[in-house]
This record gives sequence, structure tokens and C-alpha cells, in this order.
Amino acid sequence: MTQPAVTFQVRQLEEYFNTRLFDRTHNRISLTDAGKRVYEYADDIFDLYAKMENAVRDMTGEISGVLIIGASTTIAEYMLPSLLGDFKRKYPDINVHLKVSNSDGIVSMVENNDIDLGVVEAPVMNKNLVVENCRHDRLVAIVPPQHALATKQTVKLKELLEHAYIAREEGSGTREVIHEYLTNAGLKPADIHVAMELGSPEAIKGAVEAGMGVSIVSEVTIHKELQLGTLVALELESPMERPFSFVHQKQKFRQRAMDELLEFARAYCLSHKDDS
Repeated sequence: MTQPAVTFQVRQLEEYFNTRLFDRTHNRISLTDAGKRVYEYADDIFDLYAKMENAVRDMTGEISGVLIIGASTTIAEYMLPSLLGDFKRKYPDINVHLKVSNSDGIVSMVENNDIDLGVVEAPVMNKNLVVENCRHDRLVAIVPPQHALATKQTVKLKELLEHAYIAREEGSGTREVIHEYLTNAGLKPADIHVAMELGSPEAIKGAVEAGMGVSIVSEVTIHKELQLGTLVALELESPMERPFSFVHQKQKFRQRAMDELLEFARAYCLSHKDDS
């Protein structure tokens, strides 16, 4: 809804109850006591409505609706296409919309109820959200074929970081996991010569292929480049892994479509847990 439409709906609601539901001061908005009470009942109404929908659809066998999924860049580009393609073939009446952001952005969307389900590549710190690990992803170092390290099979972290490094942007799940790995290895951000920061795996790979530096990326993102010989992957001497996880709100009752998607995604993860 547009901002004017939201304002109009709020005014109508306040006129209906003949009281203010929101306090508006200094460009900030908060609920009044009456507003909090309306919110509590509204929350119950939506839960009851979802329960009614699920009950009727259980009786009729119909599974339909609209789901909004958010995924971090790596997952959206390399994992979700096959999962959502298979899901759509099984449930053609469920429309799925996909939003792409970095991991921080996706968690924020889940917190704000902007999306039904998030799929992220970094730990989720909000204990009020449900987090389910799907599979583990391995990260590897990448260099161009002509690079001095290209003949190695494994590389020490300090040896890799002697070269110009191409990093993901702030808020990226990949960046967060790598920084934690560096910290555990006793290294500091100052020990890294960051040549540039880029916002997607494709941009990172292109920069490394062009000889602009080295990087660390998810193994699932480089299958094509390894086959073409445009990149060389090196195992890190101390392996680096991170989870791909589903994250969603703790809701008593959900759309039947959401339940079906979660069950389908869990089965998909089990069948692909050993993929690399």
C-alpha cells in the first residue's frame, strides 16, 4: 500500500473506535494503550482467519495462495531456482515471489513481516525467529589460472592474504562468516589488503578472473568457471563452512501454502545435503 493509503486506513480505524491508536511525535510513531489492545486482537483475528482457511482447504484439498520468499544473493542465484522450479511444478496454484538482498536485509524483512520465509547464509542472532539449518556450504579460495598460487591444492590463510583481496559488501553473510573465520585464526581486518568490495558472487568471480585479486567464495558458485578453466579453487588449510538456513516468524497458524513450502524445502535439503 502507498503511504497515503495507509494513512487513510489508520484514520478510518481511529474514527471507528473514536480514539487515537497511534502517538505521532517528531516523525516517530508508536502505539497508544488502545492501539496495543487493538493490535493484540487483530493478531488473534489473523491467526483465526489463517486457521479457518487451512481447515477449509484441508476439506477441499485445495492448496493455493501467494508466498513471498527472501533469499541472500548466493542462495537466490545458485540454490533456489531448482527448488522453486520443482515446487511450482508440484503446486501450480501457489504463486511465489522472490526478494533478493544480503543476509542482514533478509533477516530484517522477516522481522518486519515483509516476507513469509527467508533463506540466509549466515548465523541469525534474533532468538525470536525460527531458524532451521538446511545444509552446509563449503567456502574455498579462488585465484585466476595464471596466479602464483594456482598450482597449489591447499593454501594457508596468511599466504592467501598476502595478495590483494576482493571482499563482499557489508551485511553480506559470506563476508560475516569469513570475518569470523579470520578472527578465530588470530587475524585482524588490518591484516587484509582489500582491493575492492563487490555486491555479488558474479562480480567477485569476474574481478578474480580479470586478475584483480583473490577471494573466498561458496563452492556452489564456481562450478561453471572450474569447468571452463577460468578460475582455480584452492582448499583452505583449515576448512571453512557455513549453514544455509530457513528463517521465519513463530506463528501459531500459517497459510497451508507456507506449510507445504516448508515441508518441500526440508525434503529438498535432505536430498541435496551432500551436494557440493
